[in-house]
Amino acid sequence: MHILLTRTLEDSSDMILKFKSLGHHISHLPLLNVEPIKSGEINFSEFRSIIFTSANAVKFLDLKSIDKKIMCFCVGSATEKKARSVGFQNVIAAEGNVANLKELVLQNFDKKDGKLIYISGETISVDLDQQLLNEGYNIKRIINYRTTHNQKFDEGFVNELKLKIPNIVYIYSQNSALSFLNFIKINQSENLWMDTNLMCIGEKTSSILNEIKWKKIFLFNSGEEEFLLYKI
Repeated sequence: MHILLTRTLEDSSDMILKFKSLGHHISHLPLLNVEPIKSGEINFSEFRSIIFTSANAVKFLDLKSIDKKIMCFCVGSATEKKARSVGFQNVIAAEGNVANLKELVLQNFDKKDGKLIYISGETISVDLDQQLLNEGYNIKRIINYRTTHNQKFDEGFVNELKLKIPNIVYIYSQNSALSFLNFIKINQSENLWMDTNLMCIGEKTSSILNEIKWKKIFLFNSGEEEFLLYKI
């Protein structure tokens, strides 16, 4: 099958290699640019646990003053992998969505045990910190990166993609969905995706792309990408 991956190369490289090893043809279209935001000095000794909702939150975190034994809650397997790769030892991962992550925190961290710190990007789809505040938790959100829409695409790649439209596209956020919709419209390819299966994280993400006619739309959690191939 022809599969289109849309995250940054760093976030997609393992999946590219995996899918190629299975015999699939892979195209890569990074929809978002990711850049750090200076968050200032953080006294991590004040906090008993860290929450990460993306691998980028881990990537752009200043790690020098952090006890790597601190409990970390991660939204999914990719974020968990990134956290472990930089030395965090006590990591618990949810099943790829924020609702599951919230339940994981409720089940494994007593609100009486101290403060939580939530590291995230500038744009989030779910206000996890506010939800945990409503549950009685003491939590502080720190923003350490932002995403912007990629506006520059290689013309040769775009023309080749239009001649051979992928069988599957993976979209990971509402921001990515908006960027992909913009890409489709700019390149006047609205009517070319009728045989493509759209894979989206969450209904809010898929709803942004509902105006395009797809073969089917599937909802998935991060880490289920390969499993989805067998549902088609």
